[in-house]
Amino acid sequence: MELDNIKRFYFIGIGGIGMSALARYFKAKGFDVAGYDKTPSPLTDELQKEGIAIHFRDLGNELPEEYQETDSTLVVYTPAIPKNMGELVYVQQNHKVLKRSEVLGLITQTSKGLGVAGTHGKTTTSTMLAYVLSQSPLKCSAFLGGISSNFSSNVLVEPSADYSVIEADEFDRSFLRLKPFASIITAMDPDHLDIYGTKELFIEGFQEYADKHKENQLLIYKYGLPLRQTGFRGISYGINEPGAQINGTDLHYEKGQFFVDIHMNGEVWEEVALGLPGIHNAENALAVAAMCKELGLSENEIRSGLQNFKGVKRRFEYQVRTEKLIYIDDYAHHPTEIEALVSSIRLLYPNKAVIGVFQPHLFSRTRDFEEGFVRELAKLDEAIIMPIYPAREEPIPGVTSDELVRKIGKKARLKSPEEVLEFASTIKEGVVLTIGAGDIDRIVPEMKKRLEKN
Repeated sequence: MELDNIKRFYFIGIGGIGMSALARYFKAKGFDVAGYDKTPSPLTDELQKEGIAIHFRDLGNELPEEYQETDSTLVVYTPAIPKNMGELVYVQQNHKVLKRSEVLGLITQTSKGLGVAGTHGKTTTSTMLAYVLSQSPLKCSAFLGGISSNFSSNVLVEPSADYSVIEADEFDRSFLRLKPFASIITAMDPDHLDIYGTKELFIEGFQEYADKHKENQLLIYKYGLPLRQTGFRGISYGINEPGAQINGTDLHYEKGQFFVDIHMNGEVWEEVALGLPGIHNAENALAVAAMCKELGLSENEIRSGLQNFKGVKRRFEYQVRTEKLIYIDDYAHHPTEIEALVSSIRLLYPNKAVIGVFQPHLFSRTRDFEEGFVRELAKLDEAIIMPIYPAREEPIPGVTSDELVRKIGKKARLKSPEEVLEFASTIKEGVVLTIGAGDIDRIVPEMKKRLEKN
């Protein structure tokens, strides 16, 4: 489908992080944009301030009048919307309708799409890549899975740029609809088994994405990933991995700044300062440095971009930072992500007790990775577990937060959001983490207020 005849875009599920990025992009390009979402949120508030009309009631076949014009209206929806939702059923019978990933696929056909895929790290890495490129002569547009602290947005529109940075999402096999010019793959730990069925099929999905890079197209990937080398030109990266083509060494934290040495193409870039601390962020920086070097940026341009990158909302985001008390909010929702988060905290604050408040996301993910969650949460000094956030799922018998608490043992307790806030009022020192991808972010402002008061 071509976009030439389209005058307006209608988004069903416009409040999602990926959907809102597309809505903002087309609004900035001069199209009329409107949409539906289930509930108001800070993000829908921002979209409305930017002139996008949003409603929160299923209108069925009573869409706003101008969006009834089928020839010039394109409807975009997210797979998170129930299939029997009234508006979705109506537009599928009457309008041009595409999934979000299909629209991104069209965009990658009209620009040089730089995809960032991976079970973990793709949002931070894509946002970091977009920032470094935006500070260079190359520039870029970008569609991000989080709110960039540098851009204060999840989209970057640069009409004259050749490159578009796109978060290549594996959920619903969305990334297979893209046509990437080059890509980064950060991780392939199995997830979304409700979609893929088995770990083997999940890994094969990433192989299919890698196979989209043909005729020496560039694919930068974390060292050790189970990828078969096909037509693409692969560059591996890793921390303390001498076998990787890009190797990061001597990670250290000094006077509030995080540093890494980058070994690349026979060169050593010593003491590269990173705007974000953490082992996983150093890995992400290696991938970004490799991509930018391949695209023609200088060492100084890359160093400057990495040092001034401020991160992404809810990715290792400091809320309180005093000598006695640290509070960090993080989106981690998979055992591997929790392991990376806690390891980084232990590196940065080796003498402080670490209290984690975790909200499991999805019944199926909690069931599929229960052993990993128990193992990683047990590494905290104290683990507070909230009820499971169901998102699109119905409960699964026997899969509960109570069961996680029982298996973690004495250091774990189950608490409701209200009880978590009461508990926060008692914490005077240490490192406090809120962890999860559901709606745990709604308690963050009040947590911050109570911990600052302490």
